[in-house]
Amino acid sequence: MKNPIRITVALDESTVALLEKIKREIRLSQSEIMRRALRFYHENRDFTDISVGRKLSFYADMLLSNEHVILDVDHWLLFLDLIESSPEKECFWKKCREVAKSHAEQLRQKVRSVEDLLERLEACNFFRMTKNCENNFTLVLGSERAREFVRIFLEEFLSAAGLRADIRGNIAKLRVTART
Repeated sequence: MKNPIRITVALDESTVALLEKIKREIRLSQSEIMRRALRFYHENRDFTDISVGRKLSFYADMLLSNEHVILDVDHWLLFLDLIESSPEKECFWKKCREVAKSHAEQLRQKVRSVEDLLERLEACNFFRMTKNCENNFTLVLGSERAREFVRIFLEEFLSAAGLRADIRGNIAKLRVTART
C-alpha cells in the first residue's frame, strides 16, 4: 500500500476485545481487518435494513439446520400440479397436516404469534404479506395452487401451537385475522 492515510478511531472495550479476537484468529493486522470490514460493509450494506436482516436470519436458521432447501417457484408449482392429479392426493394432504403440527412443536420458542409465523413463511416466498392493521394480514400468493397448501399449513400449525386465527381465502389471497 502506497502512503496510507492514518485515521484515529475510538472503540469501546467490547469492540476492542472483538478486534483482538479476530486478529488472533485470522492473523491479520488491525488495519487490514478494518479495511476488509469497511469493504464488506460497503458491499453488503443493503443487508443492514432491518426487514432484510430479519429475512436473512430466517434463511440462515432454516438453511444451516439442513432441514430446508431452496426450490425454484416453477418446480414448486410443478409439484403442486402433480399432487392435484395424484391418486395419493389425500395421503399427501394428511401428511402435510402432520408436518405442520411437527413444525409447531419444533418452532415453539421461535414462533410465538400469528405474525411471527407469517413473517417466517413470507421469508420462504410462499406469499407476500401486507399487514392491514394490528392483527389482520393479507397474504398474496404467487399462485392459486399454493393457496390450499398455505391455508392447510397455517391452520394446522396455529392450532398445534395454541394460536388462534381466522383464515379466509380468495382466488390467490388469504386473509388472516389473529384472535387473542
